[in-house]
Amino acid sequence: MTVRLVATVARSFESASKLNRSFTAAANTAAAMVLAKRFVLLRHFQGEPKLEDFQLVTEELPPLKDGEVLAEAEYLSVDPYMRVYTLRRPPGDTMIGSQVARVVASKAAGWAVGERFVADLGWRTHTVFHPDAVEKTSFLPMFKLPDLGDLPASLGLGILGMPGNTAYLGFLEICQPKPGETVVVSGAAGAVGSTVGQIAKIKGCRVVGFAGSDDKVKWLKQELGFDAAFNYKTKDIAEALKEGAPKGVDCYFDNVGGELSSIVIHHMNLKGRIAVCGTIATNNADPKNLPKVTVIQRPMITNQLKMEGFTVTQWKSRWMEGIKQNLQWIREGKLKYKETVTEGFDNMPSAFIGLLKGQNTGKAVIKAHL
Repeated sequence: MTVRLVATVARSFESASKLNRSFTAAANTAAAMVLAKRFVLLRHFQGEPKLEDFQLVTEELPPLKDGEVLAEAEYLSVDPYMRVYTLRRPPGDTMIGSQVARVVASKAAGWAVGERFVADLGWRTHTVFHPDAVEKTSFLPMFKLPDLGDLPASLGLGILGMPGNTAYLGFLEICQPKPGETVVVSGAAGAVGSTVGQIAKIKGCRVVGFAGSDDKVKWLKQELGFDAAFNYKTKDIAEALKEGAPKGVDCYFDNVGGELSSIVIHHMNLKGRIAVCGTIATNNADPKNLPKVTVIQRPMITNQLKMEGFTVTQWKSRWMEGIKQNLQWIREGKLKYKETVTEGFDNMPSAFIGLLKGQNTGKAVIKAHL
């Protein structure tokens, strides 16, 4: 009886082992057959981007090799910089951009299934990558999301990611605001500008914002605490500055460029500082026929102004510093955020085109809905 029982148990273990191997093989086969969607840039943009400039492609991903990770996008980002930076990439490449992704399979040390991270993986639903290779080639740093509690993971693409760091590092390092000074922000209702204005308030400054709609102006004043805000499409800029910045402008955070910025610079005080972050006003302009604006050399010289352009990647070594500080300010109720969420990966081109037309308030993100 004992012998037969042992034999039966042995056969049961053998059957279980075979079944486990079968499940493992099936899982490996499934992993090897993951289908990914991605958007390809068919041509460099001529004027405003159009839907026909993109192509949706489906491809089968290879099985994981040692050291590689399979990630699934949960949220994807569209940002103004993409309009210009695509010129650096040849047609046929995957469209550039960051995403909040979740690890679904891993053969890389330190990368566990279920972890969420932010990386410059492009407009893709699924990606097989080697972490070291991404670190070396990415435009933006790759980082794992800190514990956000009940905050949405999508913030890793906004106030707790590249735009938040652009505001925190670019504004504080270049403008070096002092309590009581007047700060002007153009593109103030976007992901970067709205954060800059709030940080300026935290630092004790008077804040004036310019945005492109009355609803955005209302949000800046009533929700974010801007001291003054104006719709640049309907309000004369010089009159707005006399009203909102009667003592002149000490710091200007420029997301826009163009004539608006020239007028602001003419209203700046002695030793004023200008951080040049973006060129929204001319992003879609013909590079060979850019719009003419008022010259700025005279006020630059007379008022001894400091004007510095930057990209946030110059502070890669301080990436988590900015994220942790902005997260602390959110938890303290000092920083607020807003997201314009587009549902569905297939709608990424529409979201991007809408962003460049100013249809978003706060950060524009796409929920992949996989």
